[in-house]
Amino acid sequence: MSVTDDGTDTAASRLYELHEFFRTHPVTGPTERHTATVRPGTPINLGMLDHIRRTVTEVVDHTYAVNPEAGPFPQHVADVYQWCRENTQHADDAQALSTRILEIRHRLEHAVRAGDTKVVRPHRCPACGTVGLLWQAGIGRAMCANVHCARRNKGTHRTWKLSRLAFEQALVEKSRLDCAT
Repeated sequence: MSVTDDGTDTAASRLYELHEFFRTHPVTGPTERHTATVRPGTPINLGMLDHIRRTVTEVVDHTYAVNPEAGPFPQHVADVYQWCRENTQHADDAQALSTRILEIRHRLEHAVRAGDTKVVRPHRCPACGTVGLLWQAGIGRAMCANVHCARRNKGTHRTWKLSRLAFEQALVEKSRLDCAT
């Protein structure tokens, strides 16, 4: 019991005594109350930041592989594809095709990452040519919903990576360009 100089037991004196005990005696056993570790959330999506960093690095590496004398890459992420096109415009046909495939694949990846899965619908199934692929988020692939295509594949719906869809679209674009000239 804590008693002040005048003989009264007050809350203030108890608090003072408790404070002194707290300062002079270290905790040696479990405490009654556990504090929850609370960390503030990150103001940005780190997965998205990693995705952006990876794709920009891929574009820069591809550009320097095609044109080692390309100038410095831009500071703004949005300008990296234009910079790539400008620095690879004199590449041979195979390199130009790979640049276009890279750009289409990144467009699809960015859209799917942002939640716009409808970008895969206008693409044709590479096996049967049917338009209207469906995005399957669980496996990270586009699926052909055509029943006849599935039957030809032993009853299993065919699935395609975005890189394959980008390749097919780039070939179609190249074919159209070659026929037009």
